[in-house]
Amino acid sequence: MIRHIVAWRLASQDPAERAAQAQKMSDDLGALRGVVPSLLEITVGPDVLGGGNWDVALIADFADRAGLDAYQTHPAHQAVVGFVRSVVADRVCVDLEV
Repeated sequence: MIRHIVAWRLASQDPAERAAQAQKMSDDLGALRGVVPSLLEITVGPDVLGGGNWDVALIADFADRAGLDAYQTHPAHQAVVGFVRSVVADRVCVDLEV
C-alpha cells in the first residue's frame, strides 16, 4: 500500500482568509472520497493548534503506485488542484510504502 502525505502552507497573511481557504481545501479534498475509485482512505484537515508551520495536511492511502497515479490525474482531483495552487505558498509531500 502507498501512503501519500502532503502538507501545505497558505500564502495569505490574513487569518480569516487563511482559515476559510484551509477549510475549503479540506472540504474539497475530503469530498474526493467515493469519487476517485483508487482512493482507499483519506484524512485531511486544517491545523487546529495554529503552530505556524503548515496550514493543511492530507494523508491518503492507495493499493499501489498505479492507484496514486490514477488519483493524481483524475478530473475531480485536478479540479481541486486548481484552487489549491491558487492559494498555496509552499507544499511538502512524501509517499511511503506501508
